[in-house]
Amino acid sequence: SVALIIYGLLAEVEIGKLFIAGIIPGLITIVFYIVAIRVVCMIWPHWAPAGPRFGWRERIYSLKRIWSIAALFLLIMGGIFFGVFTASEGGGIGAGGALIIAILRRKMSFRIFGKSLLEAGRTTSTIFMVGCGALMLNQFVNMAGAPQEILKFINDLNAPPWAVILIILLCYLALGMIIDGPAMIFLTVPIFVPLVEGLPLGLDPEVQLIWWGIIVVVAVEISLITPPIGMNIFIISSMLPDLPITTVYRGVFPFFIADVLRLLIFVFFPATALWLVQVMG
Repeated sequence: SVALIIYGLLAEVEIGKLFIAGIIPGLITIVFYIVAIRVVCMIWPHWAPAGPRFGWRERIYSLKRIWSIAALFLLIMGGIFFGVFTASEGGGIGAGGALIIAILRRKMSFRIFGKSLLEAGRTTSTIFMVGCGALMLNQFVNMAGAPQEILKFINDLNAPPWAVILIILLCYLALGMIIDGPAMIFLTVPIFVPLVEGLPLGLDPEVQLIWWGIIVVVAVEISLITPPIGMNIFIISSMLPDLPITTVYRGVFPFFIADVLRLLIFVFFPATALWLVQVMG
């Protein structure tokens, strides 16, 4: 959600529509991850030994625990879509709703509340520092003429529009080896959005940048686990020092394959991201 908000602000795209566009790709992502886990468990069953089995009655009964989260989700998405409040206001309403739920469930105390505020302050400061550094880097990149050189290089290839899209995605995969996700969005959106906006992809100009926003966010997330580096791989490895990094790579690889396949679906079948936006007006 943070990545979509950053993209929406930079590309001047309606954030509420970006959220709506992300619903079906999110569901597709769940399906692909389930399939990836299923395949891994079939090939290497010792990686995920079977647990106790439950009947459908127990499964359905257990859903009562998530009603509050589902209600909060519908409140936020419904309010943003129908224009009751903006995406930023929706974040505040979501935080307030989560606080009320935690209080009603007796999971909140003054100590936990203080720790939550402290963590929120740290996260906000980190995002602002990343954004500030990325904007400064953007200025230096612009002064050096890098955007023009990149655009000139792509244009000189005389590649068809969809080939240009694939070239840009390869750039994202390469950048993910050395740049953090939010910083990557700050850096690349001002460069690539004007280029994508002018490509004749056969899409409605009003929704083409909405589709591209979903593609960018998915590509950025994939780039952070892209072999042979992938910044998130090293973050996981640092959190689990007793686990060899080769083991982390093996564990991530099935999900990387699933990610690449779903990204190609989103690229070549834009309706996966745009159908719900168009249906809901």
